[in-house]
Amino acid sequence: MKGMFQNKWSVIGIAVFCSILWGSAFPVLKVSYEEFQMAPDDVIAKIVFAGMRFLLAGIIVLVFLLLINPKSLLVTCRQFAVLILLGIFQTALQYFFFYNGLAKVTGMQGAILSSSGTFFTVLLAHYYYKNDRMSWKKAVGLIAGFSGIIVANWGTELQVSFQLTGEGYMILSGLVSAVATILAKELATGIHPFAVTGWQLSLGAIIMLLIGVPQLSQGAMVFTPFGWGLFIYSAILSAVAFALWYSILKYNNAGEISMYKFIVPVSGAILSAIFIPGERLTVFILGAIVLVAIGIVIVNYKGKNKSVAKQELQEERRNA
Repeated sequence: MKGMFQNKWSVIGIAVFCSILWGSAFPVLKVSYEEFQMAPDDVIAKIVFAGMRFLLAGIIVLVFLLLINPKSLLVTCRQFAVLILLGIFQTALQYFFFYNGLAKVTGMQGAILSSSGTFFTVLLAHYYYKNDRMSWKKAVGLIAGFSGIIVANWGTELQVSFQLTGEGYMILSGLVSAVATILAKELATGIHPFAVTGWQLSLGAIIMLLIGVPQLSQGAMVFTPFGWGLFIYSAILSAVAFALWYSILKYNNAGEISMYKFIVPVSGAILSAIFIPGERLTVFILGAIVLVAIGIVIVNYKGKNKSVAKQELQEERRNA
């Protein structure tokens, strides 16, 4: 199993697969809103739906960890407090903005706007870490990425459309995601990555359900067999994608792996155009995808130094 997560081509395949899974979430959620007959302005229904999804996803990850490494489930009181904090930011708050924002934008716009989290992380890292300062390369990547986000909201009359509870919430979701990423890196040290994922998903989901269920209006969500299928798929995709992603991150350079996240907005936009009625790829969406993908690759790319490159070349010659 460890070898699979270290083999170059296996790692690339897993990274691409995870990115496609995350991209598929956009059309799945948009279709789910229609299938469950949730009103676009029903904030509480979105909170409950997100809570249900991430509770199931968290339980799946925790059960998997219980089977492969049960001791990793145990955490100290301090670690549990950290996991609650991550649950609030990385699940409850982030997906409050995400689910409600996605209800008011197209699936293609959502896929592109959600990539703002990558660029916000780069900006915050500049101020938080002394060894991760801004460079001209990162600046170019940020300009390309945020330009793509602006282009994604251009209409046919070259007017930028923006509403706080739609595009604004999607961008806020990205900002909260960036804050949560730094919190997880700083506070979750010593906790198994699967345990971090499973606990924060479960705890954040419980918070959302405690807030949402008592206020849920009767008939706000209509359950159908197809709707249940979409719901289960969305929970499984989160559990599988996070589990595989953290596994390859454990054995590989984070910058090299994160480059493949450019596939998320690409696959999200394409799948939305295929599966969501009325959505189609326009010149603006295609341009936005290209700019965002270029931005993600640039800010995450780290060239190899000469000594490492020379060593790898010698290794290849020995194996030839």
